[in-house]
Amino acid sequence: MAEQKVSIVLPVRNEAKTIQKVLDGLLGQEYEDIEIIVIDGMSTDETRNIVQRYVGRFPEKVKLIENEKVYTPSGLNIGIRNSSGEYVMIASGHASYSKNYIKECVKAIESGECDIAGGVVEVLPRSESKKALAIAEILKHPFGIGGARYKLGAVEKTYVDTVAYGVYKREVFEKVGLFNENLIRNQDIEFNLRLKGSGYRIMLIPQARAYYFARDKYKELWKNNFSNGFWVTYSKKFAENPYRLRHLIPLFFVVYLITLFAFILFFDDFLKVIFSIPLILYFVLNILSSFGISLNHKDFSLFFYALIGFLTLHISYGIGSLFGIFKFLKDKK
Repeated sequence: MAEQKVSIVLPVRNEAKTIQKVLDGLLGQEYEDIEIIVIDGMSTDETRNIVQRYVGRFPEKVKLIENEKVYTPSGLNIGIRNSSGEYVMIASGHASYSKNYIKECVKAIESGECDIAGGVVEVLPRSESKKALAIAEILKHPFGIGGARYKLGAVEKTYVDTVAYGVYKREVFEKVGLFNENLIRNQDIEFNLRLKGSGYRIMLIPQARAYYFARDKYKELWKNNFSNGFWVTYSKKFAENPYRLRHLIPLFFVVYLITLFAFILFFDDFLKVIFSIPLILYFVLNILSSFGISLNHKDFSLFFYALIGFLTLHISYGIGSLFGIFKFLKDKK
């Protein structure tokens, strides 16, 4: 049976450090009938020049299109509109993929098991520092990311709410529509909720692996997750159903911390103790999770890096969500 073409949509901006590795990996896939559509969001580094060299070497495989709107969702839509494959893969400029990634995903779709398939994402440290290792570990830990199955892993194929780098039937976009360009971040959450609401099945394929290099500084972790949290709640302005309840848990935690501060100032000791129980439970879970990470790597110094990392991850996301609500209410008013 002949292969059906897969169009790989790759939105990028300033990915000069990683784009060559990404393109080499995609061109080295076991699945041969592919086209790679790179949509450049007005990069200011060498990204465009590097991609142009690949266009020259592989003119039938690699295309370069400009995204004047800069942001990811518009880049995704430009790529999808200019694609010609029976399947569309959404890829990233800072992730790499196992050689069998596309083959295993297409196999699952063609077998009738699902309509969208994606692999397990292995989060790797971006540098060799202990801080980088700890951050990578918390980004694949249940206490850090909750129920994101594609990062937690799977032994068998399983149906999920979302996958990171999915391969889609083309008909999905024709029936459900494209990505919401008003959502600067988290457009994938809203899109996958639309898919699920329309009855499409999303499957996690453990045989396919993607490799994502995590941020290696707390400042970068805070900035990224603040933005993610902000767009989870602010996206309500542009979409009817942009998130699930689990995406709001960091918000609830931050609101609880603010309320706890009020209790400490104005209420008696008994109520302070009662209201402090959730915070005590949080730190117990944080300590146990951080200790587990240090134990797995046989390096106790990782305990402190992980402890701070979990706090940074949760609080930045929650504060971002709170700011998103304020912005939403302000705009609505």
